[in-house]
Amino acid sequence: MADQIQWANALSTRPSLEAAVADVVQQAVSSLTAPADLGLVFISSAFTSEYSRLLPLLAERLSVPVLIGCSGGGVIGTTGRGQTEELEAEPALSLTLAHLPEVSVKGFHIVPEELPDLDSPPDDWIDLIGMPSTPAPQFILLSGSFSSGINDLLQGIDFAYPGSVTVGGQASGAGLGGRIALFYNDKVYTEGTIGVALSGNIVLETIVAQGCRPIGKLHQVTKSDRNIILELDERIPLLILRDLIANLSEEDRILAQHSLFVGLAMDGFKQDLHQGDFLIRSILGVDPTAGAIAIADYIRPGQRLQFHLRDAQTSAEDLEFLLESYYTKQVAQPSAVGALMFSCVGRGEGLYQKPNFDSELFRRYLKDIPIAGFFCGGEIGPVGGSTLLHNYTSVFGICRAIKDSGIS
Repeated sequence: MADQIQWANALSTRPSLEAAVADVVQQAVSSLTAPADLGLVFISSAFTSEYSRLLPLLAERLSVPVLIGCSGGGVIGTTGRGQTEELEAEPALSLTLAHLPEVSVKGFHIVPEELPDLDSPPDDWIDLIGMPSTPAPQFILLSGSFSSGINDLLQGIDFAYPGSVTVGGQASGAGLGGRIALFYNDKVYTEGTIGVALSGNIVLETIVAQGCRPIGKLHQVTKSDRNIILELDERIPLLILRDLIANLSEEDRILAQHSLFVGLAMDGFKQDLHQGDFLIRSILGVDPTAGAIAIADYIRPGQRLQFHLRDAQTSAEDLEFLLESYYTKQVAQPSAVGALMFSCVGRGEGLYQKPNFDSELFRRYLKDIPIAGFFCGGEIGPVGGSTLLHNYTSVFGICRAIKDSGIS
């Protein structure tokens, strides 16, 4: 029989870290019939004081060539009963082990000082990662704070590795500014980005659910300064926004007080834009005197944008639409073996008022595959041909072999 990809996940809610490690290692190892080539571990911020003990405890029971992981405000995993749980604000440990025949696995830790200049040639980025550009690798990235250089790294990978796919998230802690940890083999980091590049008989297919719906009409930026919109359609942006809100339904006006976003059109030429054609960015503030609007991204004159609203119903409909589209396109492909889920700490039970919403919806369309992940401070995934750091998003990376079987 040919050697095939195997993917196992285990989840433990034991409050003792020793017991949780023993639990997940036993479950995950027993699910594989061949040695693991890659391990992914996600630990709840409920274990913050014990982050330094995780890797030594794992090393006592597990040997895997490349192991990466991080802390999360919540942890996602699949139980022994085959149910996926999104565990927020409670002790949880998720371990994924993957046997990857015909796949090269390269782990790395990168700090901002090591990043090439964005004008550097592709070879500088390839030297940094240590993986050839062909065949196009699949990347899983876990980053530290916003000063980790993650945005530049994503641009560099897109530039140097055309055709590659990148998913991941920013480690998160208990509350804003909580302590975080990044795990790579036998070391713990708090800064930079850790990751793994996978090249060969493997593909990561993505679903990026931004969970927003457009309101009002499409506008063009006619004047801007870095991340500040100074003019829209040669008018004062704040006046346009006030007119828009005044014409919304009462329900949407209430929603706009706390869940209003800007959607940047990803295609500069596409005329008929719909949900999913926009990169969603937060509104950071307004200048009542100048009527300017500051957003969480650089913007340039000529870009088009549309205001968006986010609520539980829109998030659910958005994810279901993307899952249905993915499902109908994959009928002729080899079956998925596992999935990674990187979800914003602003989603989950706080958004839906019920647990496990995104993961349960996912499993309606892709049954019986293990899911692992965590609740992030920012989510990494492709939109409109570029890999970007998102907020309030659920990013899924669905793993399968490119061909049905591995070594004959």
